[in-house]
Amino acid sequence: MLTTTTASAVPHIKQGRARALCAAGGALAAALAWIVEVPLLGIHLNVRFGAGHVQTISVGQVIGVAVAASLLGWLVLALLERRTPQARLRWTAIALAALAASLALPLAFATTTSAVTGLMVMHVTVGAAVIPALARTARTR
Repeated sequence: MLTTTTASAVPHIKQGRARALCAAGGALAAALAWIVEVPLLGIHLNVRFGAGHVQTISVGQVIGVAVAASLLGWLVLALLERRTPQARLRWTAIALAALAASLALPLAFATTTSAVTGLMVMHVTVGAAVIPALARTARTR
């Protein structure tokens, strides 16, 4: 006799809701960091790509990139959960490596020391909000 069992959709819904909140939390952390750095501290978050003109990083760009990075992290975690029993450990290592690599961007493209510092703080702030939160949602096989 062949029997099949189906898992309840409720844990997946709760997990999806938790992961969506992680992405929202990352966006909120980025927005709060921008608010402290730009209007309150007066840091000009300016970057220059190549010989192009100087671009100022807006709060909308900050939120958009934080949400995109969080959703990409969610995707990688979901893929790892399907392929490996150590998804949480591997995902955390990948996420920390991605955060470390992302810190090279402000170093390479920010126009002032304060912009480098502000952007690096923003990257670390989002990583500190998203990485542990998403890691806690990882399923074990």
